[in-house]
Amino acid sequence: MSNKFIATLQNRLPESHAKSFTGLILVGLLIVALPLILPLIYSTTSISQLSKQSRQAVNQAEQIAHLSRILVDQVSAMERSTRLSLILSDKSLLKGYYQSHENFREALQNLAKLPLTDKQQQLLDVMDTAESSIFSRVQSIALAHKKTGKRNIDFTPLMDSTQAFLNHGEAPVEREVEAMQEMAGQANKVTIWLLISLVPLALLLAFGFSLLITRPIRQIDDAIRSMGNGELSKSIRIDGPQDLQQLGDRLDWMRLRLLEIEEQKSTFLQHVSHELKTPLTSIREGANLLTDGIAGPLTAQQNEIARILSANSIQLQKRIEDLLNFSALQAGKAALHWQKMALRTILDSVLHDQYLAITNKSLNIDLQSPDLSIECDVQKIRTVVDNLLSNAIKYSPPGGQIKICAANIDNNVRLEVFDHGPGIDPMDREKIFDAFYQGRKAPQSHIRGTGLGLSIAREYVMAHGGSIELVESGQGTCFRVTLPLTRAIAAS
Repeated sequence: MSNKFIATLQNRLPESHAKSFTGLILVGLLIVALPLILPLIYSTTSISQLSKQSRQAVNQAEQIAHLSRILVDQVSAMERSTRLSLILSDKSLLKGYYQSHENFREALQNLAKLPLTDKQQQLLDVMDTAESSIFSRVQSIALAHKKTGKRNIDFTPLMDSTQAFLNHGEAPVEREVEAMQEMAGQANKVTIWLLISLVPLALLLAFGFSLLITRPIRQIDDAIRSMGNGELSKSIRIDGPQDLQQLGDRLDWMRLRLLEIEEQKSTFLQHVSHELKTPLTSIREGANLLTDGIAGPLTAQQNEIARILSANSIQLQKRIEDLLNFSALQAGKAALHWQKMALRTILDSVLHDQYLAITNKSLNIDLQSPDLSIECDVQKIRTVVDNLLSNAIKYSPPGGQIKICAANIDNNVRLEVFDHGPGIDPMDREKIFDAFYQGRKAPQSHIRGTGLGLSIAREYVMAHGGSIELVESGQGTCFRVTLPLTRAIAAS
């Protein structure tokens, strides 16, 4: 699922931003932050609308209250002017009434433009009707040719309606406050739902972009690790921004260069090994002829020299064979030739080949092997046992003991080679199976080897589906080899 999500993100990213690692991070941060910005924008917009509506409500309430006071004041002025005119029978005093009448009508028109409640609208209609009726009566008095006398005009209904309207002036404010509270609640609910739905989306996007960003880094790390382990056959391809892809191309170029160097090294080892084998064969044959007395009888000192020459030529031949075997392993040419063979026969054959080295150091061999057969590449298993036994002989003290134990455990052969030498330095334990690596504890009075024996042994054992390990043994060194008894078990 994560790979599909990453592929979708890669396909939808703008090409211009995917060309650099920095651009990818910036785009990722922008997209991840976008779901969190949306609730913020919505909340800001809602607050702005509420603020605007509150200002409008306050302004309208102020206008209604102001116009309501104007109505009350103008009704009082009209009543006062009318009564004074009637009492003094002076029609000229009605000028104050007409001025107040104009102000009253103007205030009514302004109020009609504002949002009013139903009750306020009814009071507005009542005031309009009452004031129109009073204005008609005042007009009739003003047009009369005779003195009006003490006529009375009742302003009480108009005054009551204006006072009632003034008392209901806060109703629009309350209505607007309720509307704003409802809007605020709705905005709060929407914001919460946006956060509930968009925060997981932001987390998912953050997770996806973290995979998208770290994936090419992991690929580079895996590529470097593979090259460090000598796995050079697989090409390197980095998915991601263009600069990381270019880095992957450089790593692949380095891989090809290392592969070319490895091939040159293998070719060099093969040529050198073959060039050394021919003169070495002549040396061994000459040493054997001298030892057998073909060239004439030898003195005891001459016979010892011939024996040393033969022993060292055998050691040199083994080093050359190690180089050839290692070269074959590197070239991938170490195919297995399976056949069934008694394990004891393989062990006896290796001990026979090492007889001279064992005799020279007066070593005691303790061989414990049951009568069992193993299906394997006999020559390669002989090489494994020979390399382990050679190490044991090399590091064992003169007159020491080497113990070889074999057992059948769960359809697997467990073979252990134990010596009483100085043991393996703790700092060498993780590297003893590496090619050309030689431990810190060198054997006394012995030529150092090539450092290929254990590496070749491990490759041969793993090719059979088995394992080889260094076992804690207190004193000395113990190598344990586990091999399947049959080819079918190895394949499974």
